[in-house]
Amino acid sequence: MRFLSNVKTAVLLSMMIGLCMVVGIALGGKTGLVIGFMFGGVSAIISYWFSATIAIKAMGGREMPREENPRFHAMIERLAERANLPMPKVYICPGAAPNAFATGRGPSSSAVAITEGMLRAFPEPEVEGVMAHELAHIKNRDMLTSTIAAVLASVISGAGYMLYFPGGLGGGRHSDEEPNPLGGIAALLVIILAPIAATIIQLAISRQREFAADSLGGEICGDPQKLANALRRLGHMNDRIPTETNPAFHSMYIVQPLSPGGLATLFSTHPDLSQRIARLEAQAASIR
Repeated sequence: MRFLSNVKTAVLLSMMIGLCMVVGIALGGKTGLVIGFMFGGVSAIISYWFSATIAIKAMGGREMPREENPRFHAMIERLAERANLPMPKVYICPGAAPNAFATGRGPSSSAVAITEGMLRAFPEPEVEGVMAHELAHIKNRDMLTSTIAAVLASVISGAGYMLYFPGGLGGGRHSDEEPNPLGGIAALLVIILAPIAATIIQLAISRQREFAADSLGGEICGDPQKLANALRRLGHMNDRIPTETNPAFHSMYIVQPLSPGGLATLFSTHPDLSQRIARLEAQAASIR
């Protein structure tokens, strides 16, 4: 399952690159793509570099010393050893809403965070499954994958908006040329549709990384059913006590606060919980 998720991620990234090429053709040159990269790509890279600090501060998290909860620290150490990862920094975030996330540029600068609500209300085996999922994100370097997708999406969106500038293809004209109505329509379609398509692909990549982290997390904790049970409990509690945070950080959590339904799932950062649980239970059954 994890291999299939990785293949789908690669395909989606290829689609994103292809969309960049389409926008480049519509622009009739590289200038718009370069400017789009400067505005969107650089900001995404900065977010990646400072992701740990930004995310933890946004949740009001603080570093948890070992003596505060030695049992929880021992759990993280055990899981990190199984995953062949260095021990991450451990943070606790205030609030009754249960959730958790991992952040950092890579294994050597990683951190895991859990809310007080989850640590207090969830059985220990389910907490173990959740933290194994977060360590799987670190091992898979999903922050890097997400940043690449964000950079490409920013390039596409920025390049589309550059069509408004004089000299861009599509409706724009040189002083010695007649207006090109067809070009204007093409430019409008690129401006409207390309950023939407880029966002949909970016979010699809995020969903595939969740599937991959579920699969690897099930292996790390030794029993995928632990994570399946945790996700089921999270689904019930998330409806009653949603995590209150900036939507920009929703992709980081183990479940998306206030998950959408229907066609809105195209703009969801996470797969449907029932699909994730079904896959984990099938994985658990296959190793029994």
